[in-house]
Amino acid sequence: MAGAKNHDYHILPPSITPLLGSVTAFIMFFGLVMMFQPKVFGTYGSLVFGAGLIGVLYTFWTWWSDVINEAHAGDHTPVVQLHLRYGMIMFIASEVMFFVGWFWAWFDYSLFPVPLEVAYDEVKHTFDITNLFGQEGAAAASQFPAKGLEVFDAFSLPLLNTLILLCSGTTVTWAHHALLHGDRKGLINGLWVTIILGAIFSCVQAYEYSIAPFPFAGLNYGTAFFMATGFHGFHVIVGTIFLAVCLGRAYKGHFTPQQHFGFEAAAWYWHFVDVVWLFLFVVVYVWGGWGAPVHS
Repeated sequence: MAGAKNHDYHILPPSITPLLGSVTAFIMFFGLVMMFQPKVFGTYGSLVFGAGLIGVLYTFWTWWSDVINEAHAGDHTPVVQLHLRYGMIMFIASEVMFFVGWFWAWFDYSLFPVPLEVAYDEVKHTFDITNLFGQEGAAAASQFPAKGLEVFDAFSLPLLNTLILLCSGTTVTWAHHALLHGDRKGLINGLWVTIILGAIFSCVQAYEYSIAPFPFAGLNYGTAFFMATGFHGFHVIVGTIFLAVCLGRAYKGHFTPQQHFGFEAAAWYWHFVDVVWLFLFVVVYVWGGWGAPVHS
């Protein structure tokens, strides 16, 4: 009687996975720092980073496998599922603040435009932008976008990608409703269409980057553009993988109308990606390039 369970929680068995994740994440970060100093560490930085990345991916696999096994064992009671939802909500909130930083940078660069690069005058001990750009170049670089810089037509490839993501939001909702009604075929079909649309979005964005009329470095516009849209593109790839895992689990019959938090978390994440792109489209492509010459 003393050991009887009288609560809705479950005690996790001892696991080395959290420690493994912490150590491998540190190794990956240290390798990344080494990669920033190739003259000092050579190619060892890439090797250390790769080893850490493999460890982190292995941690993902084992830890989430444990969570899935716990769900099948009946350990995910309604209270536990509620707290899993709280955890996902806090994760998405942290992602929102991550993108707030990039939007903040974009607004700062656009409303108070200054050149990204400056030259240090060792004689005068001052920073002088004219050393790099010349008088006319400095004036051009002080605009946002820089004077003469061509930007993407917001209503060509960016609009196409917007429509693709909006459609993917509807298909993942279709899959969710099919799951709630016990329609496994609808769930699988909806996931397939969503994953394909996500892959098409990534391909279109990769092509857009390949024909970009401005560089990553040298001007605030290019740096802010590639960082904001690039991190969003990374999140689309992560979300596509997330949904692909859910598709594999759907084929195995893991989800039921009563218990499907894994899919629900993936759907939440995908809708978050959709909403962020809508803001990026309006702020970066439409408003950010307003009045600048359009790249054909």
